[in-house]
Amino acid sequence: MPPKISLLKLTQTEAIKKLYENNHVIQDMLVPVEVLKDSIKLFKETVNIFPIWLCPFLLPQNPGMVHPRKTQDSELYVDIGVYGVPTVKNFRPKESTRKLEEHVKKVNGFQMLYADTYMTREEFRAMFDHALYDKLRFNMKCHQAFPEVYDKVSKQARI
Repeated sequence: MPPKISLLKLTQTEAIKKLYENNHVIQDMLVPVEVLKDSIKLFKETVNIFPIWLCPFLLPQNPGMVHPRKTQDSELYVDIGVYGVPTVKNFRPKESTRKLEEHVKKVNGFQMLYADTYMTREEFRAMFDHALYDKLRFNMKCHQAFPEVYDKVSKQARI
């Protein structure tokens, strides 16, 4: 039986972590279908990882952190996923991820929360609607017991 990922992460040396961070990408970004072509071009220019995962997703207009911003109706988005070793020259993980994050924010898209983010807390809160999240955290007194979701996904918050 293969070992659990959590065990592998726990036993990694700092050198292995840095090697992985500087030479490997795991990102999923949700973008409106009308900007798919431009988004794919940007992913190619920024990381050039193939094959690309493309998965259409009808994003419902429901309360919560992720919902369409431009309309009161559900909206078709596409998940663009890249997983692997970037083949662009001079790949820089932080700068490359920031470039993708900026594009996704500009087109009213979303970065998946299991992927590392380099956004600031303010940028993250602008991308994800925190109204219901904040209300629940306060009403259930979670704000006194648990870190915010940003602190779980942000590289900056975990340093």
